[in-house]
Amino acid sequence: MKFNSEEIESYCKSYSLKDTSLLQELTKTTWNSEDIPQMLSGSLVGGLLQTLIRISGAVNVLEIGMFTGYSALKMAEVLPQNGTIDTCELMNKHIKTATEWFKKSKNGFKITIHKGPAIQSLEKMKRSSFDMVFIDADKVNYPKYHKIALKLLKIGGIGVLDNMLWSGKVIDPLDKESIALRETAELIINNDRLSPLLLPVRDGVMIYHKMR
Repeated sequence: MKFNSEEIESYCKSYSLKDTSLLQELTKTTWNSEDIPQMLSGSLVGGLLQTLIRISGAVNVLEIGMFTGYSALKMAEVLPQNGTIDTCELMNKHIKTATEWFKKSKNGFKITIHKGPAIQSLEKMKRSSFDMVFIDADKVNYPKYHKIALKLLKIGGIGVLDNMLWSGKVIDPLDKESIALRETAELIINNDRLSPLLLPVRDGVMIYHKMR
C-alpha cells in the first residue's frame, strides 16, 4: 500500500487530535505482531470516523472488517453510553486480539463481534438499523458488502469505505481487488440516492450520505 509521504502524514497528525494511550498501545502492538500491520486504519482515518460520528450524532454503527480492533475502539470512544458497534470479523486470531483490547477499554462494552463470513452475519441483521457503516474488509467482496450495507443503513445515514484508491491501482484496474474497488465506486457514484465524496486520505476514503 502506498500512502502519502511520511512527512506529510506526520504533519497532518501533528495538527490532529491524538490517540488515547490505549489506542497508541494497540497500534504499537499491531505493528509489532501482525504480518500486514498496514491493515490498521490509523489515527487519521480513525479521527475522520470520530468526526463523522460527532457531526452526524450516530448512535448505532456497523463495521465490516475489524482486524485488531483499532477502528472499533476509536469509534466507540465518541459514541454515547447507549451507542453500539456491530463489527464483523472472520479471523479467529484477530477476534482474540481485539477482544483482549476491548476488555481493557471503558468503551469496550459498546462493541459486539459477529464471528464468521461477513455476508452471512450481515444477512441476519435488520434493515435500516444503522446510522453509519464503515467497510474495511477483503476488497474483492466490497461490491457485495456495499449493496447489503446500504440496505442496513438508515435514510440520512453515512457510509464510509476505506482503501478505495488501492495505491492508485484503481485508475487502471487490472488485479481483482482494484477491479472490485472500481466497481464499488461506480455503484456509489451512479446511485442518485447517495451523495459521495472520495478523499485521498491514506489509501483513499470514500464517504457518502444516504439521502433517501
